[in-house]
Amino acid sequence: MKKVHRLCPYLDTINRQVLDFDFEKLCSVSLSRINVYACLVCGKYFQGRGTNTHAYTHSVAESHHVFLNLQTLKFYCLPDNYEIVDSSLDDIKYVLNPTFTPKHVGQLDTCDKRSRAIDGTLYLPGIVGLNNIKANDYCNVILQALSNVTPLRDYFLDERNYAKVKRPPGDSVFLLVQRFGELMRKLWNPRNFKAHVSPHEMLQAVVLWSGKKFQFTEQGDPIDFLSWFLNSLHRALNGKKSRHSSIVYKTFMGSMRVKTRKIPPVELDEKQRYSLLCTDEYAEHVSESPFLYLTCDLPPPPLFKDEVMENIIPQVSLYSLLTKFNNESEKEYKTYKENFMKRFEITQLPPYLILYIKRFTKNTFFVEKNPTIVNFPVKNVDFGDILTPEVKAAHKNTSYDLIANIVHDGEPNKGTYRVHVLKQGNSKWYEMQDLHVSDILPQMITLTEAYIQIYKLRTDR
Repeated sequence: MKKVHRLCPYLDTINRQVLDFDFEKLCSVSLSRINVYACLVCGKYFQGRGTNTHAYTHSVAESHHVFLNLQTLKFYCLPDNYEIVDSSLDDIKYVLNPTFTPKHVGQLDTCDKRSRAIDGTLYLPGIVGLNNIKANDYCNVILQALSNVTPLRDYFLDERNYAKVKRPPGDSVFLLVQRFGELMRKLWNPRNFKAHVSPHEMLQAVVLWSGKKFQFTEQGDPIDFLSWFLNSLHRALNGKKSRHSSIVYKTFMGSMRVKTRKIPPVELDEKQRYSLLCTDEYAEHVSESPFLYLTCDLPPPPLFKDEVMENIIPQVSLYSLLTKFNNESEKEYKTYKENFMKRFEITQLPPYLILYIKRFTKNTFFVEKNPTIVNFPVKNVDFGDILTPEVKAAHKNTSYDLIANIVHDGEPNKGTYRVHVLKQGNSKWYEMQDLHVSDILPQMITLTEAYIQIYKLRTDR
């Protein structure tokens, strides 16, 4: 059957300024998710379109006549109940469901063309502010940083990549993958109606799937969220233990060798200690361990400050933090009854390396923050220096460039987070803190209290 094209006299009543498809697709009256329509005049969501439905009642009571089915992407005129087919409405359809061709995706890292929102605001696709609903800035910085990791972004921009992933019956963790894909497409949409995005649906999925461990009403720790989120995405994509089983492991997974030896109790004399060290229990044990990020330990800040040192913040070089992984430095780990010495040797570097700089220490009473500034180069960080000669020989490239830097400002329990992101298209840095997006010089990034960093492997040599 041929579709009947009906010219609708009410198209000029559509108000694109009020349309917001970032929120949950549920009826504003019945809170149902089934058969929901958006009123294109006032932007509210209503259920159904037959007589006595909420959308029908709204159209008669308010004289709002143009509606969009959020599932089928079809337009209808109520109460007359006919379908509207008009190409002038395609932009609304695209905002609700942005799609990307492989050609478009391939050009994202070479293009730095700005887009214009309906209110005239200019924005760069990919460098877009995220709404802070209450206290979800710790999630926002992770989502904004991950949206600029090229292989991850390219995978999620094309829905066909994960459309055929099968999950067991009754398991809906895959919703997390779909919501992340939707958010990614909205962040990179060159035809958005507004210059920011609300991560509402994405965060609802996070709250649901983390069993309310991560909320958007109270502050959390970005590293906990990042670790949980990457592992959940990997699991939802049917990832296994192997490196190539999902896009998450393929992008971020490295491996290391951990060498552990037990320390004899201090109260023993020399002879007893020596005899214990000869036993198998106290010999050095080697284990292979994959990682998605590396934890760097900051040296403890000075306990006492004199008058001169009062304003001097301690500084440390990134390279000295990385010596933890050079197979020589030993670090002591304590459990409630035993002490261990561990050495770490990186055996495989990932294409994208995440560093977590441990700033917070928790004790029984409170959380302390270490304000030490880490000095790091923005380009050409060579991780080859911490690899053993055999491992280094197996790596063609060992130099990395920084592409994202997450910063914590303020007190340990009530601070805020912001993120610096490198836009590949124009090689410029941008600072994002929720809805605020501004340019920043690379020299300024190195002066911040870096917390989580993402580095990209250089392949140009």
